[in-house]
Amino acid sequence: MNPLLRLASETAIYGISSVVGRFLNYLLVPLFTYYFVPAEYGIIAELYAYMGFLSVLLLLGLETGFFRFRADERWPSKLVYATTLWIVLGFSLVFLITILLYLKPLAILMRYPKQQNYLVWAALILVLDAAGSIAFAKLRAEHRALKFAGIKLLEIGINIGLNLFFIGLCQHAYTTDPNSWLGQLWNPSIGVGYVLLANLAASSVKLMLLMPELQELKFGFNILILQKILIYSLPMVLIGLAGIVNEMLDRVILKYLLPFDPTTNMAQLGIYSACYKLSILMNLFIQAFRYAGEPFFFAHAKQANARQMYAEVLHYFVIFCVFIFLIVTLYIDFFKYFIGSPYRVGLKVVPILLLANLFLGIYVNLSIWYKLSDHTLMGAGVSFLGAIITLILLLWWVPIFGYMGAAWATLVCYAVMALLSYLLGQHYYPVPYNILKIFGYMLLGIGIYGSHTWLVNYVSEPILSSSFGLTLFLALVWWFDGHRFLKITKL
Repeated sequence: MNPLLRLASETAIYGISSVVGRFLNYLLVPLFTYYFVPAEYGIIAELYAYMGFLSVLLLLGLETGFFRFRADERWPSKLVYATTLWIVLGFSLVFLITILLYLKPLAILMRYPKQQNYLVWAALILVLDAAGSIAFAKLRAEHRALKFAGIKLLEIGINIGLNLFFIGLCQHAYTTDPNSWLGQLWNPSIGVGYVLLANLAASSVKLMLLMPELQELKFGFNILILQKILIYSLPMVLIGLAGIVNEMLDRVILKYLLPFDPTTNMAQLGIYSACYKLSILMNLFIQAFRYAGEPFFFAHAKQANARQMYAEVLHYFVIFCVFIFLIVTLYIDFFKYFIGSPYRVGLKVVPILLLANLFLGIYVNLSIWYKLSDHTLMGAGVSFLGAIITLILLLWWVPIFGYMGAAWATLVCYAVMALLSYLLGQHYYPVPYNILKIFGYMLLGIGIYGSHTWLVNYVSEPILSSSFGLTLFLALVWWFDGHRFLKITKL
């Protein structure tokens, strides 16, 4: 099979579990935003932002390290995997013990003195997911995409089902008749904590299904492999942490930077986080691409036409991301019903965040230069520069522009990171990207969206303008690149 087609097919399979699966999870947003007020939803948004930081720290960058050294002929792949898994499990145990020992002061510091159980549940989720991530990396490396997708979908299904049961049924039953058997299952003091409980149950089931992969701990532990992997992977932790800063710092510090009272700040955080979900469709595609792309880039690095292949990948990647941008922005009047009416005041951040995620996706593609050339420290420098830009702009713009400042800070950060990664990559690992066409498609998408926002004032049915803009984009893509697509599918 043509390598690009294999990458596309595996991205599609991972997309079933990541894009489609998380899209189903994304459908929980109406449940949360219709049942919880913005300040309550803000708590969950903040906790999951912190969990994003900690998940990167617990993995120590070892997913990428595993892919890198699994292909090293000096050691058996099973020994590399077992060593990697031992590291993650040991570090996760230390993390969990630390959280339990310092639970009370940590809850006070985070302004959750009465919700200490939230922090325990979040820590348990992180530990279970860290172990599961290494097991999933093994499945990816072995091209067992169907098993990966099946377990992921089951995990997501359990999470969705339990959220619907507790929040949709039990909470409603409690409101109607607190003494009913369903009503008695709802504890108002837990509240939004049921979101964490549902996640914890789903993560537990996932880990049980991954037990065959976890049993390979028996293949031992090698200190030399440990040293090699950590030297390679620890810079990836810095890259990952910087990436999480760029992605989630806004939701962590918004309540501290917004110039309102604490309740209003949490409500603003809830509004921003809910609208962020409307821009997440592109991020879901990027995540699916990451699952398939990382093993793909390493596996084909030694081929003669590898760099041309990487250029083709970015080209079609950008086309698809612009398509997602147009789907969401042109039909925002439909997507807005996924969130409750109190949250829709923040819809203006959606196009900005979609463009930010587009640049993030470009950066993900461009980042192959430091992974394949072993310049991971330099890659960490790019990520940290992005984190510094994010922090400075958040401190500067959020007190002035509110959550709009956070959205613009995200866009500027990812655009600078993509540009710098391209320049460094062309020096250390040159790839013949068609920059003219890539930017042409991006400007085309922005132009169609801008024209749509003007045209809707003059047409009776906005959907006519939306459909015309989307059709125009697809027609131009086929005009300029249809022949290339047909050529690839015939190989």
